[in-house]
Amino acid sequence: MSIYVTRPFLPPKEEFLKKVSDIFDRGILTNQGPNVQEFEQTMRKFLGIEHFHYVTNGTIALQLALHALGITEGEVITTPFSYVATVSSILWERCTPVFVDIEPKNFTIDVSKIEEAITPRTKAIMPVHVFGYACDVDAIESIAKKHDLKVIYDAAHTFGSFYKGRALCSYGDISTLSFHATKLFHTIEGGGCLVQDKDVSDKLNLLRRFGHEGDSHYMLGINAKQDEFNAAMGLCNFRYLKEIIAERKKISELYNSLLIKKIERPKEQRNLEYNYAYYPVLFESENELLAAFDRLRKMDIYPRRYFYPSLNKLHYLKVKNNNPISEDISSRIACLPLFVGMKEETVKAICSRL
Repeated sequence: MSIYVTRPFLPPKEEFLKKVSDIFDRGILTNQGPNVQEFEQTMRKFLGIEHFHYVTNGTIALQLALHALGITEGEVITTPFSYVATVSSILWERCTPVFVDIEPKNFTIDVSKIEEAITPRTKAIMPVHVFGYACDVDAIESIAKKHDLKVIYDAAHTFGSFYKGRALCSYGDISTLSFHATKLFHTIEGGGCLVQDKDVSDKLNLLRRFGHEGDSHYMLGINAKQDEFNAAMGLCNFRYLKEIIAERKKISELYNSLLIKKIERPKEQRNLEYNYAYYPVLFESENELLAAFDRLRKMDIYPRRYFYPSLNKLHYLKVKNNNPISEDISSRIACLPLFVGMKEETVKAICSRL
């Protein structure tokens, strides 16, 4: 059997089928049905935040965040080291991404370089908590307040990570989550918005439902509602979150024991309760990475270049700038397979080829 970089966790089939049976019995499939309402309430309690909205995916969550904060033009400072959805959301909202290079230890945005990128057209900062590691949230908040900017965190990798006693995804004016099947906690497809301000939360709630409530139309909106089947998967999977993270931690620690001092890894962070979302490794060069990939593919094992390329190099961007650290790291970083049910001998086989 092929070994890919991840494999979705699935709850016991009978538990999910019981939820599906209940959906059939009720005949309610969407439009804020009981499963969606229960899922949102479960997330509010777990994440320690009052305003949480379950939406169809993590990309639309970012777009909703920008729109709910009134950011539909101007510049948004962000990182070049992320999945393409981060910059796509900015472009789809007709804003201009301005890339600030990353720091080399945890690959998050370099806060020391943010202020020099601010211009009169800057409206927001959109940092990314890369691989579930925390951005310098205190410094970013200070910069944002000083320059009257909004902060939207792409927190797609953070579910289950806690920083200074708070859910990592609870920082910023709005933080967004992805519940895609590749994530450690998923609802097959899905996303979420965590909002600090009630008025902004109410606006975002309207935006995701075509901008109307009953027969009253308040604003231009879009359809970002989630359905009962995806919510059912989320409710089933949430019961196993502690076990999921514990097993991923065990596999990560086995990798650590076998690769220690051989391959560079992100730096551990103080005050971070990590979720073991990914297992990224840095090779000495791109050629070394490609050679390792070739050896692993011969064993039917497929790690992933994540993230590649550095987003400032996307060919369709009108304005490009150099981000040498991101460009260097993106050329030689990879995520190794990590998922619940991964066998110890598979981990050992991977490490022997590295």
